[in-house]
Amino acid sequence: MSISSRFSVGIHLLSLLDIDKDQPEINTSEFLAGSVNTNPAVVRKIMGMLRNAGLVKTRPGKAGAELAKDLSEVTLLDVYKAVEAVKENQLFSIHDNPNPKCIVGRNIQHSIGEHFYEAQLALEQSLKKTTVDQVVRQIEKDEASEERH
Repeated sequence: MSISSRFSVGIHLLSLLDIDKDQPEINTSEFLAGSVNTNPAVVRKIMGMLRNAGLVKTRPGKAGAELAKDLSEVTLLDVYKAVEAVKENQLFSIHDNPNPKCIVGRNIQHSIGEHFYEAQLALEQSLKKTTVDQVVRQIEKDEASEERH
């Protein structure tokens, strides 16, 4: 199991919107999709999730999109929660209705539940430590380093 690529695409889109913030009119779903190398419909879906979370502003048509918040206020956890459809904010889910007549079936949910909860907390604590602004600054640093070579 893995977290879907919506998470990295969400970070990608927010980063690009920040880098192009002086030209919001170019940030159409087609332009953004070209950067991600995906279909514009995928970008529109993820942008809708980011909009619903209050991270971006979008307008219908070719008007482009822009950030709704300064990225120094947006953590990777914010993006994760915006785009990952996790049941009750749970990264891991335990299958429902195991066989109560089986020793494993009777005990599996209790036996692994705490471990899953701890892993979820560790992930969230890690994602809280990094803002999308930090990601953008790293992108710019990497780009400047490439240009010098």
